[in-house]
Amino acid sequence: MDFKQIQQLCSDYLSEIMAADPAHDISHVRRVVQNTIGLTRSENGNPAITLPAAWLHDCVSVPKDSPLRGQASRLAADEAVRFLKSIDYPAELLQPIHHAIEAHSFSADLDTETLEARIVQDADRLEAIGAIGITRCFLTGGSMGTPLYEPSDPFAQHREPDDRQFTLDHFYCKLLGLTATMKTDAGRAEAEKRTQYMHAFLRQLAAEIGHPPPGA
Repeated sequence: MDFKQIQQLCSDYLSEIMAADPAHDISHVRRVVQNTIGLTRSENGNPAITLPAAWLHDCVSVPKDSPLRGQASRLAADEAVRFLKSIDYPAELLQPIHHAIEAHSFSADLDTETLEARIVQDADRLEAIGAIGITRCFLTGGSMGTPLYEPSDPFAQHREPDDRQFTLDHFYCKLLGLTATMKTDAGRAEAEKRTQYMHAFLRQLAAEIGHPPPGA
């Protein structure tokens, strides 16, 4: 069974079971896989672990406002192993794949004990920053009915940011700090580029809504 066949089987499986979450749909998975391919090459990881883990990292969907959110990656890892067993994937690779999926999540807050887990985590976090990260942030806020920003202090310069109340606050609660959490050299370099783009976006937004730019 070659990688092309494995990826097709994973894609077919996901098309049947993925929930209708615009920020975590099959397009999101494909982008994480693409990030994973690049990081695996740059970091000399094992694609037999990283690629299935990337394809299946969100195979169980838990809403961001669910009390089970912290368990989502473990549930996905368990289901991924079940699926991989069903297609006779090599048994010796199942535990490292399980770990890579379980440890990828920001909410789970687990140590990444292998290079492959660090690659998959970085690949997923790259999806949260840059142009695609901005788009996904606003998709999620819109789906949850969260207002775009707090009118008197949109960039949380004089208050504690709260992304449960305002979508833009998610930049300050999480997104702008993700570069510091990257575990691979290649992932960190790309994250720095994407974060610079996000700062530029915030400056442009400030100009358009008539507020001093963040940090001014």
